[in-house]
Amino acid sequence: MARTLPLKDIVPAATNTVNTKFIMLEKGRISEDGKEKTCLALVADETAAVHFQMWGSECEAFKPGDILRLSNGIFSYHKNNLVLRAGKRGNAEKMGEFTMLFVETPNMSEIRWTRDPSNPKKFIQESVISPHSQIFKPLQ
Repeated sequence: MARTLPLKDIVPAATNTVNTKFIMLEKGRISEDGKEKTCLALVADETAAVHFQMWGSECEAFKPGDILRLSNGIFSYHKNNLVLRAGKRGNAEKMGEFTMLFVETPNMSEIRWTRDPSNPKKFIQESVISPHSQIFKPLQ
């Protein structure tokens, strides 16, 4: 298996190259738009958090507290939201539950990215939109 990437090191790309491990903290409601079922979750590791988009059977397969391994995932925009997902060529699988260190900030989905002037195929962080998830608000 390829090297596991900490969430703080993921950057937007159009390729399925993200191999990582995280714990699911919260899961939003499942929505169906006719043919496809989707669900958004807040996931994290010991370095950062990110919004994780699930499709079809993934929506029922995973629940908060599950530790997941993502192989060949993709971090890109879906309906104007920057999300991590398995995509068509990736795979998410449960590998345990409850025992994993995590942080909720920074949230990699809440960062504004821009193309790298020295390499237009790469993205660099431009600014932080919000330190925490604006979808899954932290408890006060």
